[in-house]
Amino acid sequence: MTSLIDVIFLLLLFFMLTSTFSKFAEVELAAAGAGPAVPGDTKPLFLQLGVDTLRLNGEDVTLAGLGASPLGQAAEGTVLLVSLGAQVDAQRLIDLLVALRGLPQLNVSVLGG
Repeated sequence: MTSLIDVIFLLLLFFMLTSTFSKFAEVELAAAGAGPAVPGDTKPLFLQLGVDTLRLNGEDVTLAGLGASPLGQAAEGTVLLVSLGAQVDAQRLIDLLVALRGLPQLNVSVLGG
């Protein structure tokens, strides 16, 4: 019985020392609220996120090419509406939000379905 307790203690010590409890990446989400007024002539952009596709205002784009798309030249405070397609998993949405983090001039709103 004593040797079993020693083995359990060693296993517990091993797993405690080799595991990590830090977060690898973090995406900040905020609830919708009042924001700065956007000029009336600024049209919102519409991004459709599918399982294998990404369309900006009806044209295909890639995650890597978002900065070179009209999103990269958008004015400060431009509204971006993100629509999720059927079967889009959480990881795909997180990948998109991380890519959009590099475009701070956008006000991103995710439309739920």
